[in-house]
Amino acid sequence: MALRSLPLLVLVGVALRESCLGASSHSLKYFSSSMSDPSQELPHFVSLGLVDGQVFVHYDSNSRRVQPRVSWIKKVGKEDPQYWDRYTQRERSNEEAFREGLEILRLRYNQSEGLHTWQWMYGCELQADGSKGGFEQYGYDGSTFITFDKERLTWVAPVPQAQITQRKWDAIQGYNQRKKYFLEKECIEWLKRYLSYGKETLLRTEPPVVTMSSKTEVEDGMETHVCRVDGFYPREIDASWMRDGDVWLQDTLCGSVAPNADGTFHAWLSIRIDPQERGHYRCHMEHDGLEEPLDVALEARWTLPA
Repeated sequence: MALRSLPLLVLVGVALRESCLGASSHSLKYFSSSMSDPSQELPHFVSLGLVDGQVFVHYDSNSRRVQPRVSWIKKVGKEDPQYWDRYTQRERSNEEAFREGLEILRLRYNQSEGLHTWQWMYGCELQADGSKGGFEQYGYDGSTFITFDKERLTWVAPVPQAQITQRKWDAIQGYNQRKKYFLEKECIEWLKRYLSYGKETLLRTEPPVVTMSSKTEVEDGMETHVCRVDGFYPREIDASWMRDGDVWLQDTLCGSVAPNADGTFHAWLSIRIDPQERGHYRCHMEHDGLEEPLDVALEARWTLPA
């Protein structure tokens, strides 16, 4: 789960359910990363806050100050004048704790000095149907170190070096209960608050623009069709290939949802079929920007030159 270098990279995943791409939701996530022996150009500690994948606050060990990254988050200071100072003090404390944590783990792993990374991710998600999710986990040197199981109220240690931490945290009275309360209650409340601040951008809808392309493989005569989806917002889109009205996953590939420069997103999905079956297939998608589901027929083929 962890990332090996700074600045922190946020990876966009693909939710594989019955379709290639995920269903509608909103999320609030925090990513913090610290490394020993940083280069002169990079800070040793970086922390980001993201709403729906959009960075809204940033802190690093060079500036030592939480900074807004979008205009709408500045509204919080008008309602809560102590917000930025309180947030900054919290990140400064985290910075020091991460520095100490790196040294503890280096000794626990019996490693020499040098480049090591210690990272923390946590957050919550609100689905369109009202269901809620939350997670918290730590990573060391690019691998998962420990994760929180909020349903069982315990920490899970996938490596022996994390068992000491697991026993320590599980033994703190009320600690895990507070973690669960934050992920399921406080985090969701903050998410809703941030969505209200940034509703002009975060709650807007932009419908997808769909283009189709195809090619015929000279070797076997099979066709590959690509359905490209562009310019949509929010990020979540339910897209799949359909055969005679049913979701068809055989011989399909999906690209991850990726951002555009204007804040919208794009994605693609492809399918390989017998050309005689072309009329049975449609590229199907559902998105908040569409009034109704969209089905796009396959384009005529073109043959690659020998």
